[in-house]
Amino acid sequence: MNNIRKKVAFHTLGCKLNFAETSTIARLFSEDEFEKVAVNSKADIYVINTCTVTGAADKKCRQAIKRFINMSPEAFIAVVGCYAQLNPQEISSIPGVDLVLGSNEKFNIASYISKTEKSRRTKIHSCSLTDKEGFNPSFSVGDRTRSFLKVQDGCDYGCSYCAVPRARGISRNPSISDLLTEASEIAQNGVKEIVLTGVNTGDFGKTTGESFGELLRELVGIEGIERFRISSIEPNLLTDEIIELAAENKKILPHFHIPLQSGCDRILGLMRRRYRRSLFESLVYRILEKIPLAGIGADIITGFPGETDSDFTDTHDFLKTLPLSYLHVFPFSERPETVAQNLPDKVSSAEKERRSKILLELSAAKHNEFLKMNVGKTTEVLFEKTKKAGLLSGFSSNYIKTQHARQPKLAGTVRKVRMTEASDAGIMSVELID
Repeated sequence: MNNIRKKVAFHTLGCKLNFAETSTIARLFSEDEFEKVAVNSKADIYVINTCTVTGAADKKCRQAIKRFINMSPEAFIAVVGCYAQLNPQEISSIPGVDLVLGSNEKFNIASYISKTEKSRRTKIHSCSLTDKEGFNPSFSVGDRTRSFLKVQDGCDYGCSYCAVPRARGISRNPSISDLLTEASEIAQNGVKEIVLTGVNTGDFGKTTGESFGELLRELVGIEGIERFRISSIEPNLLTDEIIELAAENKKILPHFHIPLQSGCDRILGLMRRRYRRSLFESLVYRILEKIPLAGIGADIITGFPGETDSDFTDTHDFLKTLPLSYLHVFPFSERPETVAQNLPDKVSSAEKERRSKILLELSAAKHNEFLKMNVGKTTEVLFEKTKKAGLLSGFSSNYIKTQHARQPKLAGTVRKVRMTEASDAGIMSVELID
């Protein structure tokens, strides 16, 4: 009888939601049959969980697939996730790919591999998503100081540039009761921070008649978890109730990442977003009124079709006036079968990059100002389990990256600190005060 376990490695591209799902998929592989190894080592099986949010993401997926095929030519290559859902034929045409699974099929990957491995002929299992798709619970444990907990999946918004609803399906969620059970299991693994994630996280409750605010109120009662961070939330779903909860309960971290996408109302209309910039502006000031040192970040897309120089200046000037702590800037990436693909007045790649550079410079200036405001302030930091050059890093409650000299048993703990000095690289030095 052959008792040699097969080596399996997992590689994740894209968002925090993908990391939660990869961790869940990895737990489907029995330790009696499989040995989990680092993705940069030789393996018998590689599972690549993909992203398709931009053309650059698609390219990274293809590069990863080819890299693992070249690393281990005899290995079994399974490609799963959003890119696999939308482009199964393109992926299967890459020599060496054995299995392609879509967004929901990937949760049955172990059985698919056992069936496909015998023939080694590429099998594709990517069905269309329907309103009957269920919710696949997912959370990460074991590989990070914090855990990503999927509270919602899919999206009903239909923004003109986005292919994610085609890859993920309609908005859906589990019950608060189910999520409390999962959060309790995460706590039993010694994790101190849970990041709440989803495709449209604030849309939680549509399936079950509950609300995201109700979920937060219940989660803070979980013993052992000291911090809950909201990964991202749409402007029209960030309610006064959620802001109040973060102001009242230190377990809900004062960090809000809000996907604005444009500071020009005309472009927001072309994007089919469900708000105008005045709502975003009011949110920023309502948050800071309740939590003066809250970290507030925003996603911005540059070079959307039809965005003129005047529109871009409108966005830049609007953002310049706001007390944000950082920006995530993305050049517009055309996605197949979206409304934006057929919009006129395309912006050149060079111009998109130029505009991105300007906003990244603005982001750096805002982040530096935010760091200066925090020097001398006290906060709490979750120190990471990784170490580099005798230092431990970690993120403050309001999402400032910090560093401190490595000490025994400091990693993996939440400690009260004083912020002392910001480096040119945007990292804050801290001193322990408890």
